[in-house]
Amino acid sequence: MNYAPPFQAGALRGGSHVHVFSGDGQWLSFTYDDEVLAKLGNEPDGQHDINQRNLGVAVPAGPVRVARGHPRNHDGDYFSVVVTRTAARPRPGSDEISRACEEGWIGIGGYRRADGTWQRRALAFQGLVTAADGREHAEVFVVDLPDDVTVAGDEPLEGTLVRRPAPPRGAIQRRLTFTAGRKYPGLQGPRHWLRSAPDGSQIAFLMKDDAGVAQLWLVPPAGGAPRQLTRHSSGIASAFTWSPDGRWLAHVMDQSVCLTDAASGQSYRLTPRRPEAEAPLALACILSPDGRWIAYQRPGGPDEGRFPQIWAVQIPAIPLPQP
Repeated sequence: MNYAPPFQAGALRGGSHVHVFSGDGQWLSFTYDDEVLAKLGNEPDGQHDINQRNLGVAVPAGPVRVARGHPRNHDGDYFSVVVTRTAARPRPGSDEISRACEEGWIGIGGYRRADGTWQRRALAFQGLVTAADGREHAEVFVVDLPDDVTVAGDEPLEGTLVRRPAPPRGAIQRRLTFTAGRKYPGLQGPRHWLRSAPDGSQIAFLMKDDAGVAQLWLVPPAGGAPRQLTRHSSGIASAFTWSPDGRWLAHVMDQSVCLTDAASGQSYRLTPRRPEAEAPLALACILSPDGRWIAYQRPGGPDEGRFPQIWAVQIPAIPLPQP
């Protein structure tokens, strides 16, 4: 961390949150807010960048040594950089975003680009755009990452007193979905993080159908039209994860833990439907590495107290009873 000048490439100047390892366990992603800019105020005046949520990564390219000009400055073993770009006032109808968040690594080892070559590391994330009518909504974005994030692009990796740290050379930010014309534009439903199939072929996200029901959708990271996966009358009610073999997605629906076939969209109930006060929470259902168990949270404990607890349900042989 580096809260006062001189700023050092590889060190950031604010808070990071929701840290997630890449599929190979080597890189770490996170969301980031810049305290140096936050202290300058959040009114866009052209004199300085405003603090906006962005994505960063930390990679084993350290150590990073910083000056001792601030009591919270400290050295690090990993090299940290911001990898997304935001705009203070995104142009209506453009691909500019005011916020980058809810990210996920694409594939265990990346994905295949449209030209057939392989992109080793990339993040899918929600980017907040401004539609032509001035309303804001989230779309699916991707940032392709270079193998070496320690090389600066057209601006300093470490930022300045009035500019946020800039992405490294070769970081390419792309928009995948364009939903402004839909009845319910943008990603919607419970808070969720974008999650990719293990082979990197599809990115899953939540969006409402024309009836206003949150459904699972898929979009290829190389680009293409999104595909609606589920078509249920009861909406997807939580964040979700993929099974290690890419065949299933686990989530909450109709106050139960459910499993959805990633090819057909058919869903299966794994836990009994419970009253709302006892139902699984709107948090991610996590599959075990062997694909046999799902961990989730729901209230429970002594005297049926309403404290969230971790529960697990075993995945039985398919076929399963339908929800």
